[in-house]
Amino acid sequence: MYNYNYKVKSGVTGTGIAVLFTVALASCTTTTIDEFRQGETGIESHESIVILGRRQASNYETREDFVNCVGEHVNQGENGINVVPEQEFVDALFPWFEPRTAPLRTQDLERLMAESVVAEKLDEFGIRYIVWVDGFTETTGRTGSISCAIGPGGGGCFGFGTWEDDSRFDARVWDVDALTSVGTIRADATGQSYMPALVIPIPLIARVEANACSSLANQLKQFVRGS
Repeated sequence: MYNYNYKVKSGVTGTGIAVLFTVALASCTTTTIDEFRQGETGIESHESIVILGRRQASNYETREDFVNCVGEHVNQGENGINVVPEQEFVDALFPWFEPRTAPLRTQDLERLMAESVVAEKLDEFGIRYIVWVDGFTETTGRTGSISCAIGPGGGGCFGFGTWEDDSRFDARVWDVDALTSVGTIRADATGQSYMPALVIPIPLIARVEANACSSLANQLKQFVRGS
């Protein structure tokens, strides 16, 4: 088993009326990627992958927008990989990949492949790997306040607020040919966002989920290609 870890930092600065508040502030995101490889990988030009969101949990479900974001990034660029859209795949294999019936383990996938309809559909799509994305974004540490008022001479807002966002996502890669799990990629992006207000509120938002998406997708491309 191999384990890779690296961090990516990015910053976004803002300008506007509230210069006194924003000049020294930057919305910064730190992204950590961990890769756990359990098997060899590789993909041919005629083969595809499908990226699906886990939605069996009762307290949260992986957002479809995030799953689509990862798929779009994996499909793009010179080393892009053909990605079958999640909804198209789920509809074509109804009801086997609905949240209530989707396979949770590779042993479940092996049983599904015994169904001729499932095996034929996977072959039609040219699916080599199924990628299960599981995770969410949490907002914590809200502090500060902003008040707004309207008077005879006009209106405005004054105050300052801040909060922290943390995106945590896992991508588990299943090899359809070998019916085994070949590894997991984990993305953890954290960032501090700010909302200064001097007449007009100016949000400085940490793009944690966007950074988690792009970093996870880039690592997933390398992982699937075996590089």
